[in-house]
Amino acid sequence: MLNVAGTVGGFFHIWNALTALTQDRAPSDLDRRIADAKAAEAARTGSAVPKAPADAKGYKQGSRVLMDLIGMPLGGGVLGYALDSWLGTSPWLLLTMLALSIAAAFRSIYKISKERAE
Repeated sequence: MLNVAGTVGGFFHIWNALTALTQDRAPSDLDRRIADAKAAEAARTGSAVPKAPADAKGYKQGSRVLMDLIGMPLGGGVLGYALDSWLGTSPWLLLTMLALSIAAAFRSIYKISKERAE
């Protein structure tokens, strides 16, 4: 027979032990140590703030385009299929949602292409 009281009690015992471990240090101690480490790294490298690569925005824009081209039609297709299954309208909502999501993806890509990559 399963000892539910022992299992639940064991779970709470483990939970209490884990929360006690997390409460050993004060957040201010962690914040101070992080600030000290950042200051030591800045002193070692000679720069206060690490610089991003010059073409980082271009990579961000490329990632957004890729996600729009994949995510929007996939989401529209899944939503259209689910609505078709629920309402029994066979392929029509799937095709409509797919067409709308592809149009939205191209509109979003057009807006992204208007931004400067610098």
